[in-house]
Amino acid sequence: MKFKLGLIINPVAGLGGSVALKGSDGMSQKAIELGAIAKSNMRTRAALEVLKPYQSKIEIYTVNGLMGEQVSRELGFKTHIVYACGPESTAKDTENAAQILKQQDVDLILFAGGDGTARNICHAIEDSIVVLGIPAGCKIHSGVYAITPKAAGRVVELLIKGELVTVQDADVMDIDEVAFREGSVKAKRYGEMQVPSELRYIQSVKNGGKETDELVLVDIAAFVASQMEDDERYIIGSGSTVAAIMEEVGLKNTLLGVDVIEDHELIASDVTATQLFKLITEHNNKGLKTKLVITLIGGQGHIFGRGNQQLSPELIRLVGRDNIILVATKTKLQALNNRPLICDTGDSKLDDELSGYIRVITGYNDHVMYGVGHQESIGTKMTIQEYIDQAQQFFEHLVETASDDELFAGSYIQGHFDLAVGYAEVEALELSIDELNANIEKSLVKAYRNGELSDEDKMHVVTVWEKLKKVL
Repeated sequence: MKFKLGLIINPVAGLGGSVALKGSDGMSQKAIELGAIAKSNMRTRAALEVLKPYQSKIEIYTVNGLMGEQVSRELGFKTHIVYACGPESTAKDTENAAQILKQQDVDLILFAGGDGTARNICHAIEDSIVVLGIPAGCKIHSGVYAITPKAAGRVVELLIKGELVTVQDADVMDIDEVAFREGSVKAKRYGEMQVPSELRYIQSVKNGGKETDELVLVDIAAFVASQMEDDERYIIGSGSTVAAIMEEVGLKNTLLGVDVIEDHELIASDVTATQLFKLITEHNNKGLKTKLVITLIGGQGHIFGRGNQQLSPELIRLVGRDNIILVATKTKLQALNNRPLICDTGDSKLDDELSGYIRVITGYNDHVMYGVGHQESIGTKMTIQEYIDQAQQFFEHLVETASDDELFAGSYIQGHFDLAVGYAEVEALELSIDELNANIEKSLVKAYRNGELSDEDKMHVVTVWEKLKKVL
C-alpha cells in the first residue's frame, strides 16, 4: 500500500521577507529586483529528506517545475505530474492544483508557502482533505503549518509508519499585507482545514492516563450524532461501537445486523443486502446523500467482509468512499500493532479502491488517520527492503519503550544488523530474509565466541533478537 502524497510549492513564498517588504503578495518581482532568493523549494527539500528512507512506500503527486516536480525528482521519489503551470506560477495555479490533488484521492496535501498559500488552498478545497503546511512564507499566522520543515516531514513519517495521528481542524489566518506595510496589523480568519498533529495519547476521557473504552464510546457516539444532517440516510453497521451511536440517538439497534435511519428515525431494521441496496438507490435517486457508519469487526481489523456481508460491493460503490464514517477507540486501533485495516468485500477491484489512508473517529471531535489494505495484499510476502525498514522501526520503538538491558541488547543487535545489510549492499548480494537473518546470527555467534558479551548480556541479546524476528 503506497502513501499518496500531494505536493504543492509556492515558488515565490517568502521572497519579500529578506528584503524588508513584509510579505510577498503582489511583490515578487520587486523582491527579486532587490536581490531576494527564493527558499520555498529548499525548505520543501528539508521536509522531504526526512521521508527518503520511505521512498519505496511513497508516490508524490505534484505540479511541474518549481511547484513540486523539480525537488521531488531530485530526491528520487516516484513522481506524477497532475497539473502544469506556466513559466510564472500564480495563486490560481495553487488552487487548481489543490482541486486536482483532491480528485486524485491523495492521502495528504503537503504544501510550502505562507498564509497566502494556505488561503488559496483553503479556498479551493476547504476542509475536505487533510493538509499540512511547510513554513516558507513571510507571514505564518495560520494553524495549518508545522513548526519547521523537518517537523512537517516527521508528521508525514508518522502517517507512513502507520502510527495513530490525530486529525484536527486548524484556522487559516492572514493579515492585510498592504496595511501591514503601512504599519497596521489586521488579521482575519478565512476558514479552517484539517491537519494532522502528534497523537494526544492522553484524552479528555481517561482513567489513570488510559482510555476507558465505555466512556470513549459515549464520546464517539455523541460526536457522530451531532454531525447527522436532516434528509441524509445513515446505514448503521454492526458491532458494539456502532451500537453506542444508536443508543445515543435513542433508537433500537440490531447488534449483529444492519439498520437504516433518517432524520433520527429508524426506517428499516436488520435489512438484507437486497433490501438495503433498494432503499439507498431510491434515496440517492432523489439527489439526497447516504452515509455508512461502520467499525472494525474481528481481531484482524476487518472493516468489510466480516460480520457485515449485507454491505455488498454494489452498495459500497453507491455510497462512495468519502461517505464512509469509520469509528473506533484508539485502544482498538493500537491493538492492531500498526497492521492495516482490511477490506475483503469479495470484489478485489473495490478492495483496491478502498485502500489508502482513512479518517477514523476516535472521540468527540477527535480523529486519526489509519491505513487500509485489502485481503490479497495482507498475505503477500514481505520484501527484503520492507523487512529492513520494519526492523529499523523496531529498533526506534525500543528507544521509547525498552528497559536499559533491552536498549543495550537492541543497540548491539542493530550494529550487527546494519553491518550485514551494508555488506550485502557493497557486494551486491540479493539475499532473502532468511539468508540475511542467518548472516546476522553468524555475526552474533562470532561475537559471543570472542567473549564480547557476558552470559547475562548474551541472554538479553538472544531475547530481543527472537522478539524482533517474531514481530516481523
